[in-house]
Amino acid sequence: MRKESDIINLAKFAEDKYGRIDLFCSNAGIIAIGGYEVDNETWQRIWEINVLAHVFAARAVMPGMIKRGGGAFLITASAAGLLSQIGSLPYSVTKHAAVGLAENLSITYGDQGIKVFALCPQAVDTEMTRGVEGGGVAGVDGLMKPEQLADAVMESFAADEFLILPHKEVKTYMQRKAADYTRWLQGMRRLQERFMQGAPLKK
Repeated sequence: MRKESDIINLAKFAEDKYGRIDLFCSNAGIIAIGGYEVDNETWQRIWEINVLAHVFAARAVMPGMIKRGGGAFLITASAAGLLSQIGSLPYSVTKHAAVGLAENLSITYGDQGIKVFALCPQAVDTEMTRGVEGGGVAGVDGLMKPEQLADAVMESFAADEFLILPHKEVKTYMQRKAADYTRWLQGMRRLQERFMQGAPLKK
């Protein structure tokens, strides 16, 4: 996903075999633990996978969708892109960028028949969370099964909802953040302290 030519070839292969791409799910993502001390090579890698890969995918498939008058493009971001990711500055930054990318694509191309979706789950039982007890701090509201997430995505497709929140609690957290940013930051610091101390995170 770091190589634009590979994404172009993927899109061309799908179009040659199936005629067109109606929906593209841009799903690649990695995490890097740490803060500003994370080395430049790791920052570059996570930036290319978590952000630029979505740009490359949009370039590869959206012109054809626009020409045909319709299509859908889903970016898998994260609740970390709406809130934050305790313990990982690179993940938080790149997932915020992914949400911003999805927003701008929706604004720019929505009137040209392109439906854009931003998928923002908390912890899901995938390779990224495997071996992390309870999904880590992102599992505060439970570790979701992939099948549950897929159901939530299909429901949002049917409702034509830009923001897909499989963990419904995330909407409440967003509202609290918008209502009182300073208080929300204080609450996140408390959550961080509990996480760093290994205290139970369940509500």
